Amino acid sequence: MTVARITTITARSEESFDDAIKLGIARAHETLRNVSGAWVKEQTLDITDGEISHWQVTLEVTFVLDD
Repeated sequence: MTVARITTITARSEESFDDAIKLGIARAHETLRNVSGAWVKEQTLDITDGEISHWQVTLEVTFVLDD
């Protein structure tokens, strides 16, 4: 039997949504054991002077609990 938990995290990048996702997953992997998947729940942008200044993602990260 496998039991998993889902946690919500937010990650920001000055480069792209893809970079924000990679940063978020890397950070989750450092803190959580057995990360097995993620879902991009939300994407938002910060705009400064008409230009995109930050890309932000909210991720639902799934990790399997230890026995």
